[in-house]
Amino acid sequence: MMRKIRLGVSDLEVPVVAVGCMRINQLQPKEAEQFVQTALDLGANFFDHADIYGGGACEEIFAQAIHMNDRVREKVILQSKCGIREGRYDFSKEHILNSVDGILRRLRTDYLDVLLLHRPDALVEPEEVAEAFDILYSTGKVRYFGVSNHKPMQIELLKKYVRQPILANQLQLSIMHAYMISNGMNVNMDVPAAYDRDGSVLDYCRLHEITIQPWSPFLFGFFEGVFVGNEKFPTLNAKMDEIGARYGVTKTTLAIAWLLRHPAKMQPVVGTTNLQRLKDCVTAAEVNLTREEWYEIYLAAGNTLP
Repeated sequence: MMRKIRLGVSDLEVPVVAVGCMRINQLQPKEAEQFVQTALDLGANFFDHADIYGGGACEEIFAQAIHMNDRVREKVILQSKCGIREGRYDFSKEHILNSVDGILRRLRTDYLDVLLLHRPDALVEPEEVAEAFDILYSTGKVRYFGVSNHKPMQIELLKKYVRQPILANQLQLSIMHAYMISNGMNVNMDVPAAYDRDGSVLDYCRLHEITIQPWSPFLFGFFEGVFVGNEKFPTLNAKMDEIGARYGVTKTTLAIAWLLRHPAKMQPVVGTTNLQRLKDCVTAAEVNLTREEWYEIYLAAGNTLP
């Protein structure tokens, strides 16, 4: 079975690689069944959803593919997200509660293991979030809570009112999108890598034992494309080929292993629906890069050291 970590300060043990279900609606029913079963066979039983994925269809397709029932439910860990609406974000009490009811109905389950607030709502009233979380927790609809794409002070604002611990923060992070790492090494430097885009969220999450869940671990830019095997990045791919050969693994495996090597104990969310790439991602849990190899990959991606 796959190596596990604790999610935040909870007692919930989760696989170090999470399976993202944003693209499951692109599969035919039999393909979706095979995808879900392959993940389970690999020990990847943590599935990440959001109410906006496929307009809710992804959650429905997943429930059908896994043949959801009480026996199956005991074997999986389900996480979903809410708060994004067309043209706006919404952390109102009413929307959070309604969203969770919809998520549970589509997933054919009575409870979520983890609920994340998807993107910061500029009009958030943390008192309302706290009321919603209390209701969801007391009724057993949600067991654990977290956020996505939040900065430290936004989390602190929530924590002032919310009684349940914030266990996870889902953030974009990859070899080619490593700003939260690079700004920590370019302290007091007049270079772009020193720009603090996130309020030192990496260190904040480590200090408060909030599990970072990197999303889009293979992308560069904001959904601009995949860097693995991309001719735009010959130096990086050559270095990954070189190091991958030492371990007998693919570049896909290395991209996840690079994240797992960081001592923050992250849980990458992989969104592939390709069965071989899913296997490659899970294999990363068995690869422990050296410090030298980690930095070689970091530099090959065009990052610099001061």
